[in-house]
Amino acid sequence: MFSSADEVMSFIKEQEVEFVDIRFCDLPGVMQHFNVPAASVDERFFTEGQMFDGSSIRGFQAIHESDMKLIPDFTSGYIDPFREHRTLNLNMHIVDPFTDEPYSRDPRGVAAGGDLELVRPDQFLPILLDHVFTFSAARSSRA
Repeated sequence: MFSSADEVMSFIKEQEVEFVDIRFCDLPGVMQHFNVPAASVDERFFTEGQMFDGSSIRGFQAIHESDMKLIPDFTSGYIDPFREHRTLNLNMHIVDPFTDEPYSRDPRGVAAGGDLELVRPDQFLPILLDHVFTFSAARSSRA
């Protein structure tokens, strides 16, 4: 919906957006989110990001290394049609707060990096059966 941080900030002001819903995906693939007042969204929000506690998210960080940072993906923004107060939803990229490197357990980052190998359903069954027969043969040879 947006092509720059400036567009997002202008939209928030012009459309009288009250809240920004910050969204990111946890390791099992569940969308997590929290709201911030739209008035708190400024240029620093887009350049420095939003800090959060990664230890409270399944599969992320231990308590002693829990600081995490979210960087907005302004291209993902849209108005939530189901909220009582005008709310802009923004998906976020998860990064290491010290190095600004993409977080290795961010499902969106993994998918964007092309690290996933996709298998068609008709290809999956022969692979599965091959593993089942190999496992069964190994078990029966021990008997």
